[in-house]
This record gives sequence, C-alpha cells and structure tokens, in this order.
Amino acid sequence: MYLKKSRQKSGRVYLSIVDGYYDKERGHPRTVTIEKVGYLDELEKVYEDPIAVFEERVAQLKKEKAEKKRPVVVEFSPEEVLEKGQGQRKNVGYLVLSQLYHELGIDQFLINRQKTTKLGFNTNDVMKLLVFSRLLRPGSKRRAFEDRHWFFEKTNYSLDDVYRSLSFFHQHRKALQLWIHERIQQYYGRDTRLVYYDVTNYYFESDPSEELRQKGFLKERRPNPIVQMGLFMDSMGIPITYELFPGNWNDSLTYRPCLSRVHREFGLGKVVVVADKGIITGDNIMYTLSGKHGYVFSFSIRRADEAFQKYVLDQSGYEWYGDKYKRKSRLSPRKIWITNTQGKKVQTTVHERQVVFYSEKYAKKAKREREKAVAKAMDLIQHPGRYSRATSKGAAGYVKHLQFDKKTGEVLERDHQLELNMEKVAAEEMLDGYYALVTSEYQESPDQIIDMYRGLWRIEESFRVTKSDLEARPVYVSREDHIEAHFLTCFVALVMARLLERKLDRQYSIRRLLESLAKTECTPLKQNYFLFDFYDEVMENVGTTFNLDFSKRIHTLGDIKKMLASTKKR
Repeated sequence: MYLKKSRQKSGRVYLSIVDGYYDKERGHPRTVTIEKVGYLDELEKVYEDPIAVFEERVAQLKKEKAEKKRPVVVEFSPEEVLEKGQGQRKNVGYLVLSQLYHELGIDQFLINRQKTTKLGFNTNDVMKLLVFSRLLRPGSKRRAFEDRHWFFEKTNYSLDDVYRSLSFFHQHRKALQLWIHERIQQYYGRDTRLVYYDVTNYYFESDPSEELRQKGFLKERRPNPIVQMGLFMDSMGIPITYELFPGNWNDSLTYRPCLSRVHREFGLGKVVVVADKGIITGDNIMYTLSGKHGYVFSFSIRRADEAFQKYVLDQSGYEWYGDKYKRKSRLSPRKIWITNTQGKKVQTTVHERQVVFYSEKYAKKAKREREKAVAKAMDLIQHPGRYSRATSKGAAGYVKHLQFDKKTGEVLERDHQLELNMEKVAAEEMLDGYYALVTSEYQESPDQIIDMYRGLWRIEESFRVTKSDLEARPVYVSREDHIEAHFLTCFVALVMARLLERKLDRQYSIRRLLESLAKTECTPLKQNYFLFDFYDEVMENVGTTFNLDFSKRIHTLGDIKKMLASTKKR
C-alpha cells in the first residue's frame, strides 16, 4: 500500500492511496484504489505538507490491515460464570431485513408523522422490533419485547410503549400502505393492470366483544372468534393493500369496499381483478364493470344452471392437449342477478368469454375429496347422534331427510330414515375434473385467461405464509385499534418477505430464507469480538445480493455496526 502521485496531462499531480494484490485469474499483480485524495496544488492550500500528511494516512491504513489479519486471541478463565438475565446471542441475519425496511422508507414515514405527537419514545424502533420479530421469531408483542436484545437495535422503550405504539400505527395504517405501494412502484416498477383478490380469516384466543371479532365460518372448524382479511396483490406476488372485516361477513361482501379503496386511494386506473368463485356475485360483477374495470373469476359448474352444465358436458368443441387435459371456450351472454337502487333483485345480462377445461389431475382430486365426504355421510347416517350442524359440514349435503334443531344444532329424528343421496353423488361424478372461468376480457385468448387465473395461487400462498411462517394467528390483542395494528405489522412483514424472495430470483421459499436469516447469529466474546457459527448457500447468495459479508467467523462490534449503518443508507 502506498501514496500514488499521478501527473495529469495538464501537469497537475493527483494523489490517491492504492494497494496491490496478485490477480490469480490473470496471472500478474494489480492495484486497486483505496482512497481518492485530491490534487496536490489544492491540498497545499489546506496542509503545510500534504505528502507527509497522507503518507501518515497510508501508514495508519497499513497498520489497520495488518491488525485485521492478526489472529484473534481471547482468554477465558475456567472460573468465569454466566450473568443472570438476558441471553448473549445476537442475530445478524436481520440486517437484510433492515436494508429492505429502509429501502421502503418506513423509518422516514414514521419519524415524519411522529413529529406532530407528544409520544416520548421512537415508534420507528418499535415497528422494526415488531416486524423483524414477526419474520424471524414470531410470537406475541410481549415476547418480541422480551427478546428485543436479540437485535443490534436501540431498545429505549418499555412494554407499555410497545402497546401505545399500536394505537399510533392504527392511526396511520392506510397512509403507510399507500406509502409502501408508491415506494415499490418507484424501485420495482409495479404493474397493477392485473391484480389478485382473496379473503381469509384469522382466529382469536379471546371472546368476541369488539365489532371485528365475530363468530363466523372458520375453515379449520375452530370455535374461536375470527376476523376476515381481504387482500389485493400484484402480478409479481407482492401485496398491495388489505382491509379487515367482521368475522361473520360473507367473503363476497368484502370485495366491493376493497376495490373501491384501491381505485380511490391508490389511483391504479383500470385493473383486471382475478378472484375465486367465492367472490362471483352479480353485484360484484356489475360493480367491477361500472368502475370500468375487468374481471377473471372462477365459476362454480356444480351451482350453474342446467344450460351451462350441458355446455360443459357436451364434448363438441373441446381441444385435447395430450391425453389428460382438454379445453374449449365461447363468447356468450349470461344472466346475473343484481340489486337495483331500490334494493330489489333484478336480472341483467353480461357478455363474457367462458373458458372450460378438464384436467385428469382435478378429476382424481375431486373424487378423493368426495369419497371422504361420502364416508363421513355414511357414518352420519349410521350414528346421527354423534353429529351436529357444525360437525357435519362437508357430509350433510349427501344425506337425504337430514334436519337440525335450530337452537342446539343437533340432528333431529324424523319419520323419514336418513339415506345417502346417490343422485347427487352421480351428478357430481359427471362433473369431476371440469373447471370454468368467466371473464369480461373477451378479446383475450383462452390460454391468456387461464394464465391470468393461475397467478391466484400466489395470494393463497401469501395467506399460508402469514398463518404459518409469520404466525399471524392466533391473535392475542383485543382492542380494535391493536388488532388493526397487529395486521399492519403482519402486512409489512409479508411485503418484505415477498421482496426478499423476489430479490433472490425465487430460488428459495420464504420459509427457507427466513430460517437461514434467523440462524445467522453470533456470540459476544471479550474485547468486542463476536463469534459466528452459521453459514449456508442461502446466506452466501443473500450476502452477494445485499452486499453484506456473512462468511467471516469473527467480526468486531465496529464491523457489525458498520454493516448495520450501511443497510440504512438510501
């Protein structure tokens, strides 16, 4: 390493500090610039002897370089004991999340909005704790607070402050979602011409006392009170926004408020909404079209009228692709029921492209599911006392003469003997494997429409991620503003997880990414040294992508602080 003096064509001398190394690939020595110093004539205006000053700087850099290569020797006494209290391990994998968090400018958003409050703690610090904990060590707010020393972050707040911050987050939840959307547009070029919508529910451990926490249909058959979430997602699989609804709302009722908000607040222009059959009502279709939007909805063949079922089963027009998949489509008017301005149901006509396809894979799946339901129905017929309205779901539709007590939900004894509805079983068997889509985008080809719909699996996967990897349920908070804030932190965590997945070119699942980040820990030694003990292929690729080095076994506290500071630069 030396001070290089380069004479320019103008005659001026430029100073720089360079270091040499041997390039194994090219087979000869090379130099790299460590620091650009400046022109000698300008430096002489500042320093009496700039050459001497920067020669001293070179000597200091040489010393630091030698110290970095020097073996670290740490001595421990056999008599040393552990201190009581907090654990010593620290997580460093979260630095990747810190970089995403600051890239989205969430810190800037919260700091600016807190300026007008009298809160005596930093809400940005609390948000980071809740989001990073949700991603790497999910649990309750109390657990996140108790584990706060696991991160290299400020912890100048109390548990009460954590709960107070939830009210602040609730107040700004919609503005923060819009802020994140605009940052994603800026950095990733978000395409919202095609958006996906779905609904899921989350259960509580507490009794339903607030408006949001209502008894409703929970897919896991739990008796717990629930809250519904409607979520919009873009074609990259990154969430756009969400809305919470009472647990006793039907899925289809959540669609219009969410679409209205996306159109009104996010200014997306015309969108084509892709959704499952739970959303397809006449009112939702007409609302979509009246807003000059489009739709691609799955359509229940089993609930369709006889004419549509006849079209599906008519084998003319199908094109086979291999021997296990066939498809056909048509442009056709369809009658739908809508609610007019007087609140009455009236019929109107929509013109759609209807795409029907058959898959042997779907047929086998439908058969397996029905066989389970029929087996349950047979058991219900033989042992009706074991079942109620709640526990007979999935099987009750296959049993003739089945009735329940309106108050207790128990099976009522009637003159007619319970029997299996063979006609329904036979009718369903005929439709096994067939699937239908209806769309306003009639100019699109059947292949394009099917491709649009296939993207819906990403939103379903997002719900699985929030429920399993992020453990967004059960929900332990009870106040409505705290519930809203809880789901806001889950939403932010999900957005960051999806961005992380995208930056790694979807090479790894979100679960695997988060597991590796969580395992990237270090243990403090003496003299501000930290010992690392985990490194894998994921962290190698993550480090390359985010320009962070996780491969070293030993880091100083200064090294780690520099890495953390680098994640906060914009």
